[in-house]
Amino acid sequence: MSAPITDVAESLFTAIEAGDRDAVSRLWSEDIVVWKTADRDRDKQRALRVIDWFIGATTRRRYEILDRELFDGGFVQQHILHATGRTGGDIEMRVCLVVRVNSDGLITSIAEYFDPAEIAPLLQQP
Repeated sequence: MSAPITDVAESLFTAIEAGDRDAVSRLWSEDIVVWKTADRDRDKQRALRVIDWFIGATTRRRYEILDRELFDGGFVQQHILHATGRTGGDIEMRVCLVVRVNSDGLITSIAEYFDPAEIAPLLQQP
């Protein structure tokens, strides 16, 4: 593997915290599949639009890592996503991810589990 799984994980969350969409894109394989609670599978471009929305809707993002377990070819992580919305709403959203990483160090799939109601403060109008 070109990059240890822990490096890939750290790079992903650091990029999102920094609002660096291009760094996120570079970490994802072209054929990535992203599955979110209450949503269908997404291809890379659709999933990047979600990242674009999240970065644009927030002024501050921070991951509080509760647990990360590595397995051959990926990791499972539980975290609390702390974010402040541009309209002033804050979230503290508990999330569980299952992430698969290929031998090139690129993320090939993400399964994300969270309560969709917890993102509501970011959807509020000013």
